[in-house]
Amino acid sequence: MNSKHVLVALVQDEPGVLNRVASLFRRRGFNIDSIAVGHTETPRTSRVTVVVDSGTGDVEQVRKQFEKLVDVTKVSDLTEESIVARELALIKVKATAFTRSEIMQIVDIFRANIVDVAADSVIVEVTGDEDKVESLYQLLRGFGVKELARTGRLAMTRGGLGPLPVEETEAQRLKKPRP
Repeated sequence: MNSKHVLVALVQDEPGVLNRVASLFRRRGFNIDSIAVGHTETPRTSRVTVVVDSGTGDVEQVRKQFEKLVDVTKVSDLTEESIVARELALIKVKATAFTRSEIMQIVDIFRANIVDVAADSVIVEVTGDEDKVESLYQLLRGFGVKELARTGRLAMTRGGLGPLPVEETEAQRLKKPRP
């Protein structure tokens, strides 16, 4: 059975980490649906969210190998967890004086924002689950989409601390073997 798996990792914020992560998935033949990386509340630590499409057994094997990468502190598969997942998209839509108000009404219904207005276009910012982003995109296609940029999924477990927080001392980090 194939399904989308959400893997979230805490990694050291150093050059080359993202390349090693992507190479791990490439070597195993996984297609990455989305990958998002950003700083965390902890200095010199980034959070990587990877969405892949594959069977559960395969993903567990890759998760374990992912965790063994020297710059990786912790990896969790959030697929079966209760999570909050969001995506951000910027959509540049063709707009005329006649269509601008209709576009604004659609954007308002989706609780999205117009973040730029030009004579011939508007840029819409939408945040939400993938279905919301995709639905708005499909509606705006009727006006003519000039450009689309999507972040990919970000995810976090609901409530409490969740499976990711790790308090690791610098001495523990240094003990990890280098390849």
